[in-house]
Amino acid sequence: MNVRISVSGPPADAVRRLVPQLVADDVASRITALDATLWGPEAEAESSKRLGWTEAVAISRPLLPEIAALRDELRAAGVDHIVLAGMGGSSLAPEVITRTARAHLTVLDSTEPAQVGAALADRLERTALVVSSKSGSTVETDSQRRIYEQAFRDASIDPASRIVVVTDPGSPLDESARAAGYRVFNADPTVGGRYSALTAFGLVPSGLAGVDLDELLREAEAIELALAVDSEENPGLVLGAAIAGAQPRRDKLAIVADGTHIVGFADWAEQLIAESTGKDGTGILPVVLERGAPELATIADDVQVVRLVDDAGTDLFVDTHGEIRVSGTLGAQLLVWEYATAVAGRILGINPFDQPDVESAKIAARGLLDARPEPAPAAFVTDGIEVRGTPDVIGAASDLTSAIEVLLEEVPADGYISVQAYVDRVAHPEFAELRDLLAARSGRPVTFGWGPRFLHSTGQYHKGGPAHGAFLQLVQRSTDDLAIPERPFTFGELIAAQASGDASVLAEHGRPVLTLTLNDPSADLASLRSAIG
Repeated sequence: MNVRISVSGPPADAVRRLVPQLVADDVASRITALDATLWGPEAEAESSKRLGWTEAVAISRPLLPEIAALRDELRAAGVDHIVLAGMGGSSLAPEVITRTARAHLTVLDSTEPAQVGAALADRLERTALVVSSKSGSTVETDSQRRIYEQAFRDASIDPASRIVVVTDPGSPLDESARAAGYRVFNADPTVGGRYSALTAFGLVPSGLAGVDLDELLREAEAIELALAVDSEENPGLVLGAAIAGAQPRRDKLAIVADGTHIVGFADWAEQLIAESTGKDGTGILPVVLERGAPELATIADDVQVVRLVDDAGTDLFVDTHGEIRVSGTLGAQLLVWEYATAVAGRILGINPFDQPDVESAKIAARGLLDARPEPAPAAFVTDGIEVRGTPDVIGAASDLTSAIEVLLEEVPADGYISVQAYVDRVAHPEFAELRDLLAARSGRPVTFGWGPRFLHSTGQYHKGGPAHGAFLQLVQRSTDDLAIPERPFTFGELIAAQASGDASVLAEHGRPVLTLTLNDPSADLASLRSAIG
């Protein structure tokens, strides 16, 4: 088997207790048979049109010659730089696939003006843009497409020779792209975005960037039978029970890359698990950690550690201090974790295929873009940083240090902190260092997400999951804004509305929020480090 899993402690107890029942209920074979009744009557309508990922290998394989032919055609024309405009599953899967294969892909999953501008300025004459969106209505992707179309025209390049579209058949984007003469790849419409790694959404940008897609699909194909069989050794059943079934619940899933050859897998799994399970007041919160993370020094009772290792061994039940260990090829693991997440949904009693709270932040952002209200005044300004937030946080704060202290005091004993950085992640990757500082200071798990990227990932969990999170927004003020062609708002206005919209929805859900507007990211980061201590 090209995926190995080992469990100990509470996860092992969960596997022993739950997997036999999952086998008796024919869960694995029923998932493979596209049985939409597995998650209850309320989930059946959505599940019935979202199980195509189980057949992705067979459905996607005919795409490979087309992708290879287009790659060769582009390279013959001197086009060897692939940029991906996509959000959520449309960007996270190609990112892990290409990084693991050491193929270069520029992933543009931001509306931060400087980051967009830097991508536009990078080898435009040798660039092809892949626009990935199920419907084409995703505002980030639509805006990125528009500005690249203009850039190509300004450079006397026909956009039709450089833009490739991946979308569902019959979608508005499908129709408009074909009318514009763009090359279009249709994806399977029965697959949701976060389960789309092995569909056209994962394969087209990766293949154009030079990844060996045949090998990836063969890796997934090699595990298909083991996932379809109702057996106590089924890795999808085992992993699903281990991550969702411990008693008492361990609802924070610390995912640690610890020897695996796969690069960035935890970021992809974070979206899959958080968006699939974080609803109805329950869920599993993935926390992406490095090996030296503070959370691993002393493991909290509500934290379950999963290590992605080089070899998890041949024994399922081992003594590894209550941890889960997983190893295997990338293609196989993508499919195993998708099955496991669907199984976890059944164990938790939720629908793993909808995302009922994602739209609320989008609606709030659209409302702000339409109404154009004046920005709410800062509660105060300290060290050049504008401080805003919910009354429970701001009311007792007088400077940056006290504001952070009050936010941390809002975290309950079983809570977590979410850092949301609406910052140019290419120019300022060092902002991610704040995660470890806050974890060490608070003693609680801390997630870190780049905005607006995380809105298509953990954003569902923040609003739909358990109400025990505290939220730190870091918003970089745009100095060199970019207009979006044929839109009444700029990239800077868009990302500001996305941050404000999400903050307002979190506040409506009773979540404590501290928003810090940064005017000088480098200097402000130093102030933040000092304030956190």
